[in-house]
Amino acid sequence: MSRRSNELTTEEMRALAGVLPASNFTLEELIDIFIDDCTVRNLREHSIRFYRNELSTFMRSIQAQGIELNAETITAEVIKRNVILHMKEHGIKPVSINTRLRAIRAFFNFLYKQRYIKRNPMDQIELLRHRKEVIETLTVAQINKLLNACNLRTFIGVRDYTIIMLLVETGVRANELIGINVEDINFSNGVIRIRNAKSYRERLVPIQTKMKDQLRKYLNIRGQVITDALFVTLDGTAISKRQVQSRITGCARKAKITDIRVSCHTLRHTFAKLCVMNGANAFQLQAILGHTTLDMTKVYVNLFSNEVAEGHKQFSPLKNINNFRF
Repeated sequence: MSRRSNELTTEEMRALAGVLPASNFTLEELIDIFIDDCTVRNLREHSIRFYRNELSTFMRSIQAQGIELNAETITAEVIKRNVILHMKEHGIKPVSINTRLRAIRAFFNFLYKQRYIKRNPMDQIELLRHRKEVIETLTVAQINKLLNACNLRTFIGVRDYTIIMLLVETGVRANELIGINVEDINFSNGVIRIRNAKSYRERLVPIQTKMKDQLRKYLNIRGQVITDALFVTLDGTAISKRQVQSRITGCARKAKITDIRVSCHTLRHTFAKLCVMNGANAFQLQAILGHTTLDMTKVYVNLFSNEVAEGHKQFSPLKNINNFRF
C-alpha cells in the first residue's frame, strides 16, 4: 500500500466541517460546501441553482474589485461598499440587490453556524427598503386574446391553450405546473394534486367543469407517451419551465398584448385578482395559492385599488344613510 499524501484533499477537508476555520478554504470551496449542505437538506433544485448563481456572481464581483477571496476578510463594510453601493452605482434595483443579499446571508449564516467564521458580517446588514410596485394583471379581454392566439388545429396550440386555462383557473406556479402528472388529476372530485410545491407541502387545487372538459380534450390528443408529466412536447417528453415561459410570451406577442409583460406569474396574479373580485377571502386564497403565511395573500386582497373603489360604490356604509346635517 502506497504512502498517503500528507496534504488533505478538498473532500477530506470538507469532512472536517465545523472543525477547520475558513482560512483553510478558498471562498469557492466554502461555497461548494454550502451547496453540498443545501443538497443534503433536500432544498429544491431551483433554490440550489439560485444560491449557486448568486454566490458565484458575488465572488466574481468582489474579486474584480480587488477584494481577497477569503470569507474571514469579508466584513460588513465590504458587503455595504462592495456589494450594496457597487450594485446601486451600476443602476441595479433594490429588489435585485436584496435578492443577492438573501443568498449572501444564507451563506454566511451557514459558515457562522458551522463555526468556519467567528463573526457573521451579515448580522449588521439589513435589506434595502423599496417601494412595492403595483402587481400587473390581465383583463378578461386580454385573457381571451391570449387564448385566441393558440392555434387549435395543432397539438402545441391545444396544449398551450390548456396550460393558459389551467394557470388562470388555479394560479399555480410555473414549477408546480410542470410537476403535474396525469395521475394527479382527480376528475370525480374536481381537484389537482400539486406535488412540486414551493413550500414542500402538497396541496389540492380545485378545478371546475370548463377546466375538466378542456383537460379531457387535451388528454385525448396527448395519448400514451414515455413520461407521466401532464404537459409534453412533440417528442413526448415533459415540457420544461423555460419552454412554458417561452410559449406564454409567444402567445402574448401573437395576441399583440404589449402594455404588460405576460408570464406564468402574471397569470397567477390575475387568478388572485379575479378571485378577490369574485368574493374570495384571504384564507381561501392562501389555501389555493399555497402561501405559508397570509402576508402575500393579504397583499392581493388589498392591492387592487380601482376594483376596491368600484366595489365601494356598492357597499359604502353611507350609501343608505340619509340623515345628514350641515
